[in-house]
Amino acid sequence: MRPRSFWTCLVPLIWLPCQLAQGQMPPMGDFSGYERMDRDQVLARLAEATAQAPADLSSKNLSNLDLAGVDFKHANLTAAVMNGANLAGADLSGCNLTVSFAERANLQKAKLRGAIMFSMQLGGADLRGADLTGARFIGDMKHADLRGAHLVNLDGAADMKNQSMGLMHAVISSANLEGADLHAADLSRADFSFSSLAGANLHGVRIFGGDFSGTSLVGADLSGADLRESTFIDTDFSGADLSNADLSGSILRNVRGLDSAKRTAARGLP
Repeated sequence: MRPRSFWTCLVPLIWLPCQLAQGQMPPMGDFSGYERMDRDQVLARLAEATAQAPADLSSKNLSNLDLAGVDFKHANLTAAVMNGANLAGADLSGCNLTVSFAERANLQKAKLRGAIMFSMQLGGADLRGADLTGARFIGDMKHADLRGAHLVNLDGAADMKNQSMGLMHAVISSANLEGADLHAADLSRADFSFSSLAGANLHGVRIFGGDFSGTSLVGADLSGADLRESTFIDTDFSGADLSNADLSGSILRNVRGLDSAKRTAARGLP
């Protein structure tokens, strides 16, 4: 069950994710309506925060700031702009990042455990070694670097119970997830097209209706994965472990490497 605060914050902002879904997000650099803050102001705001009253940094422009290693103490970062910011090693665990922007940001080894990342824009971000364990993510990670990232128990599934929001899904296309840990994550309807998941741990993952077109799954652990009704076109399975994986109802066209993959008790394969 998701935190109550997620829905409380999402309702007044419902128009913004809808606009983002329709491709109407502000162009890069056009954030004139956002209050600009410098590093000292951010640190001062965080210093005043308490567990009962986290810092409110919503709709603030923190672009290109050096905030490496900063503990955000569960701050409210709804609709905040952090494009190009240095957040390496920062602790954003439990933060509300709904409809926020962190494109091309440096989030190497950042902690985002349990963060709410609904409709978040992370295109081109550096998330190498970042920890997103248990986070809720629906947004854009196109061209992101997620090598060695921890996405354990990540909730990135499209909400198909709500038809207006059900169209929104995780986009992690043309990204690098080599060696990433996604075991037990739910990324149903996610778009992994043209990404590399080589050597990634996807044991027990649920990616129902996912798109793996042009994706490398070389040496990936997909044992016990629920991959039903997914699309695998020009996908490379060389050396992958598909033991007990379920690909029932999936499209498999021009796939490579199945002859070298471990397929014990796998379902839905040709």
